[in-house]
Amino acid sequence: MWPGLFQASVLVFILIFPPFSFAQQPPAYLQELVQQARAMNLAEYPEWHALLHYRTRLLTGGVKSEADDPNFFAAPGGKTDPEAELEATLALFFSEPGDKEDQPPQCRFIARHHWLKSRLNFDAKRLPPQACERFDEWYAALNPAGLTLVFPVSYLNNPASMFGHTLLRVDAKDQTEETRLLAYAVNYAAVVGNDNGVAFALKGLTGSYPGLFSVLPYYLKVREYNDLENRDIWEYRLNFSEEETRRLLMHLWELRGIRFDYFFFDENCSYHLLSLFEAARPDLQLTRQFVWWAIPADTVRAVVAEQGMVQEVVYRPAASTRMKYRISSLPDDQQEIARALADRELSINSEAFLTLPADDRAAILELSDEYLRYEIAAGQRENEEVAGLMQQLLVARSAIDIDFHPVRIRTPNVRPDQGHGTARVALGVGSDDGDPFRELRLRPAYHDLLDDDGGYTRGAEINFFDVTLRFRESDDSLILQDFTPVDIVSLVPRNRFVRPVSWKVAGHLTRSRLAVDDEPLVFRIDGGAGIVTEVNDYGLLFGFIEGSLDTSGHLEKNFALGVGPGVGLLWTYPDRFKTMMTMRALRYAVGDTHTRADAGIWQNVRVTTSTALRYGITRRREFDNYWNEAEIALLYYFR
Repeated sequence: MWPGLFQASVLVFILIFPPFSFAQQPPAYLQELVQQARAMNLAEYPEWHALLHYRTRLLTGGVKSEADDPNFFAAPGGKTDPEAELEATLALFFSEPGDKEDQPPQCRFIARHHWLKSRLNFDAKRLPPQACERFDEWYAALNPAGLTLVFPVSYLNNPASMFGHTLLRVDAKDQTEETRLLAYAVNYAAVVGNDNGVAFALKGLTGSYPGLFSVLPYYLKVREYNDLENRDIWEYRLNFSEEETRRLLMHLWELRGIRFDYFFFDENCSYHLLSLFEAARPDLQLTRQFVWWAIPADTVRAVVAEQGMVQEVVYRPAASTRMKYRISSLPDDQQEIARALADRELSINSEAFLTLPADDRAAILELSDEYLRYEIAAGQRENEEVAGLMQQLLVARSAIDIDFHPVRIRTPNVRPDQGHGTARVALGVGSDDGDPFRELRLRPAYHDLLDDDGGYTRGAEINFFDVTLRFRESDDSLILQDFTPVDIVSLVPRNRFVRPVSWKVAGHLTRSRLAVDDEPLVFRIDGGAGIVTEVNDYGLLFGFIEGSLDTSGHLEKNFALGVGPGVGLLWTYPDRFKTMMTMRALRYAVGDTHTRADAGIWQNVRVTTSTALRYGITRRREFDNYWNEAEIALLYYFR
């Protein structure tokens, strides 16, 4: 009884106080359509729920739309009532736009109109179709022939892109490999303004930013990701039919300017692209796979897992990747000449350059030109500053009668969708200075330095909400050994041309050994900056200056602040082995004065894509306590 009364009251409200002005009294045909929709139970169809972004509420039952803009709904209670929203939408289709509306209702909600018309077989004489000239012009400009899911890999220097990003390219009917950059891209992102630091993190975690869809030229996004941020790009060409592509774009038209609350971990760029796919093909139900968090690599993995959904995968290396390959093709002395030419330390008329064979001079000039273009794209140099020099290099290169040396970059053996899952559970046994323990460790996301690099960025570590529980056999106690909300490490090797500063930051609630029988939890913030060099293509040798702050009521002065050096070597063997050796010594000279130091060696062995074995030993010191810790653990990756 009560649901029927509510629906009737909503319909009366719409008829008396419509958001659009009716040219005449609503016809009886509206009531006929409402009754027909109720009889067919259209409001419960997955197509309708996909178009309104309804999701089941786990605790209270029913559904709620993830759209947070009142302009997206025709009914006052449309956010939580699919039937009221459907009937109010039907009522709108009989109205003309009001003074403040820029398009007819059938065009404003064109995807809804298209679907309801296909189900209810609208009588064109009783419900005349409204011309959608603006949509038709927009659609014609897109000239869509297909869709491609685009995945720029992770970029640690931008907190919003640490896990990578996904966007959608609309491929035109006459598109070729040469003209693909002229296509349009569909992007969903948070509008963050000038926020950064703590404000940026808090707002992103609490959904305080508006998230909006936008359509813009694809070349702008390629320039942003591929050139400016030096992120390799993977393109997944999707198997959507012409009708499915049109449905997706009609729904995208409805979402112009519509706000969704943006959450970094779940309702983010990748999650809402999946909702577009569901509007095109509602039986996909991709978003239902991501309840608590949606990491871009996992969403790409979910799309690829759908049988026949991906037709082709293309790899687009970043400017830095192309330059790295060109550098590796030259010996050290020729690399130095190429750098000196680009930095104006050496002239193209110098003897050191002109006495080289023609092949070598050609390769050196090409590297110098690539390096300057990279510097311009990265904002390190102004185009006007080096335009003359680049012209000299190109003229000198054209004078050498040798074909241009193309950069032949091998596609990585493992794509992002083929790497290990981003969630991980580990079961281990070990010894704490002779005291046996068992350990359970759960990490929701994402990748650490010892994890297999296939499909991930080498030298990048991002751990979130890592929890370690330890059962100590000596006193039969289960304790929280460590909780790490965030742990990020960026190891980027330096060379003659690029000299980045590597960095790390982490926050822990962890055990600190103040005495042999006193090991309380302390809150610890670690961080540091350093340099990394590459060793024989397999190793990363790194050195850091690190700082650490411990705070706890168990400390005599409640805090301890320290600083010191840390060094390490990360070595990757072909196929499945990784080894890391580290040493660190921090002197806490402010607060509770003491020394914390550790030295260890650990090895990770990939067994399968979803399993690994990890073992190692560490020598530790805190205050006046010295001890050895060894462990072996089985790791299982999933999402």
